[in-house]
Amino acid sequence: MKLWHYPLRQGVGAPAVPVVQPGDHVRRGALIAAAPADALGAPIHASVTGLVRSTEGTIVIEGERAEDYEKLAPAAPLSMLRASGLIGLGGAGFPTWMKYRSPLPAGGTVIVNAAECEPILSHNLLRAERQPDGIVRGLCLAMDLAQAAHGVIAIKAIHTAAVRALETAIAHGAGGRDISLHLLRNLYPMGEERALVREVLGRLLPVTALPLEAGAIVSNAETIYRLHEAVDLGKPLIDKDLTVAGKLRAHPGEILPLLDVPIGRSVAAVFADVGGLPPEDSYGELLMGGPFTGHRTTPATPVVKTTGGLIAAECFPKGPARIGLLICACSADEARLREVAASLGSEVAGVACCKQALPVKAARKCQNPGICPGQVAKILALKKAGAEAVLIGNCTDCTNTVMSCAPQLGLPVYHVTDQALRAVNERLIRKIHEHIA
Repeated sequence: MKLWHYPLRQGVGAPAVPVVQPGDHVRRGALIAAAPADALGAPIHASVTGLVRSTEGTIVIEGERAEDYEKLAPAAPLSMLRASGLIGLGGAGFPTWMKYRSPLPAGGTVIVNAAECEPILSHNLLRAERQPDGIVRGLCLAMDLAQAAHGVIAIKAIHTAAVRALETAIAHGAGGRDISLHLLRNLYPMGEERALVREVLGRLLPVTALPLEAGAIVSNAETIYRLHEAVDLGKPLIDKDLTVAGKLRAHPGEILPLLDVPIGRSVAAVFADVGGLPPEDSYGELLMGGPFTGHRTTPATPVVKTTGGLIAAECFPKGPARIGLLICACSADEARLREVAASLGSEVAGVACCKQALPVKAARKCQNPGICPGQVAKILALKKAGAEAVLIGNCTDCTNTVMSCAPQLGLPVYHVTDQALRAVNERLIRKIHEHIA
């Protein structure tokens, strides 16, 4: 029997509260931790059938996945959504029911983020190709909850198979609602919610604003699909779509989108499902998430509600003695860049921030995601600080501006995505123009 681990905090808010005890037998779909009382958070359900072994900080269940599951009690759609434990599955992790508890202003829009913004990640596209009807049905339910006049599925135009599948599903499943596709340019970070509002509705919001200020709600494509599962099928959030890629033993360099991986499964077990990892010294790091915003993880770490990718990255090359860090609000933060610099064996000579990366609470947000005004002054400052090269995590357009000046100043450019992209034999993110078309 396998062990499955369920951290009590898997998204925004306070930890869930265990409602089971060691020795309890639970079925797949059963509630194992309730949403915290009088605080933001979401309940957690068992993704397998088996025995509870521990509830200290993380609930541990020894069991196996079953095909059937314990269904949610029938109720009004918003109540079922709340009981399901559904949160934003694009990475934010905000409880979904809270987005839909109040109607939008007249003429409001629900935007489905199907951009698959990060390179390598492709599970949302696979879901759209295989079960587009579920996404359209989820959007219909979301529009009804929000009393939205319009529904838009935003997807990059390059994903032609998913576009065709969604077009057919809309034609047959919109039920008279105003639902359309909006085709996006192929640049990063086109999936950022303010970028989506800008592209779909033509309005650039301030960095502190939510899509509600434009009369919109933005939800990830998988979130919308799982909304359909919760309301129509009574299925709690117990499975997660994700992409496995990179230095794989059986599929080296391949990108493998997986649907319905049970939450709580270990990173090592997911890699084992696709043939396993090579020896530890054959890869540089394991990433949970995408190449831009993912974080380093371990084989023992469990898949959680917000897991979108597992990437075994290429080994790190030897970097320069001293490197400068340029922080972009749309990608890796300073801590992540320092982590990569250490793996390159480089001392950090200086740190600069893109001038559009404005501080918002404990993080930074870009004034106009994906549209960069230039980085020459920042690169000059890093060179003056003694940098022999620069390490960046910048968006597509921002990287173009770095490449227009850094090499001319004798500074090689490293990107936070390099080792992940090398592991799947994709072109490195440097000077790119075709996204403009």
